[in-house]
Amino acid sequence: MISLEQYNEAVDKYADGLYRFALKMAGDRDDAQDLVQDAFEKLWKNRKKVDSQKIKSYLFTIVYHKFIDNYRKKSFQASLEETGLDPSYTDSYSDVMEILQKAIDRLPPAQKSVILLRDWEGYSYKEIEKITGLNESQVKVYIFRARKFLREFIKDPKILI
Repeated sequence: MISLEQYNEAVDKYADGLYRFALKMAGDRDDAQDLVQDAFEKLWKNRKKVDSQKIKSYLFTIVYHKFIDNYRKKSFQASLEETGLDPSYTDSYSDVMEILQKAIDRLPPAQKSVILLRDWEGYSYKEIEKITGLNESQVKVYIFRARKFLREFIKDPKILI
């Protein structure tokens, strides 16, 4: 069971990292804020059931699953052109971080989630396994495929011009 003090401590400790993770996944500040708010709301509602030692992974798991749900709903409601995920779409960029973000945004949701958790948030494979519900082999495969895609995307000279 989580006390009010533990909950407040969790907000102070994890809100920024959770927001960065949500923002990288969602690509939109408002959506990211909603994901984080939903995670903390769900933590509070389930405070009697959540182990106080697992608050961090619980929060990241909620954001991950909520993002996947939202992504599926949006994909169902709109075509690829309307969501801006058209693979033929290219722009000229000089900023590497913008190029990298563009590449990350083109990853499938599962690959995007695991690469962000591993490379930007620093989670271990086991922690990612717990957060996403994937097994460790799947996590490794998704990370491998995501990194391969990112290398190929960034190597494209048309992107860098």
